[in-house]
Amino acid sequence: MVKPRPIATQRARAQRGATLIEVLVTLLIVAFGLFGLVGLQARLQSSEMESYQRSQALILLNDMASRIAINRRMASSYVTASPLGAGTNCPTGMGSRQQIDAMEWCSALQGAAETSGTTKLGAMIGGRGCVEDLGNNEYLITVAWQGLVPIAAPPEGVACGKDAYDVAPTATTPSPQCTADRCRRAVTTLVRIGTLS
Repeated sequence: MVKPRPIATQRARAQRGATLIEVLVTLLIVAFGLFGLVGLQARLQSSEMESYQRSQALILLNDMASRIAINRRMASSYVTASPLGAGTNCPTGMGSRQQIDAMEWCSALQGAAETSGTTKLGAMIGGRGCVEDLGNNEYLITVAWQGLVPIAAPPEGVACGKDAYDVAPTATTPSPQCTADRCRRAVTTLVRIGTLS
């Protein structure tokens, strides 16, 4: 006499593997997950570059603040009429400490710390630096550079590099992302020179 098999066992034997639709749905879900990871990786690289540029700007900002603080008697001579750095010829005078400092800071803003052939790569994209006299022995030092993605523009009081990083519309890009100073990044610090007797 043959024993009848339980119904659960018969169903388990009837379904032996995944159907083609289940495999396609799984592949679709995995593909969307991988596309999400690719997008995340791209955003992480952009954020990493933005962070690197900000740290470079802070180093150069502190460099000029230290130079002014050390040469405090001649602090007013550090004031720049126009931004130093990208798109400018660096000062070449070697007569005073201020001229040497301005030349070295300008060169550092252009990326002289690291080169590849004759190309300077060691600083921010389009780095510019300014020193403003606020009166009462106070000097505002600013470093500005080109950001990778548009965000809010720096505050109105930060004039260094203003409108230097906007991209004009072209036939291929009628509405560029970098307008209204939204790609300009800037860091500032204030140097106060105390009156010593």
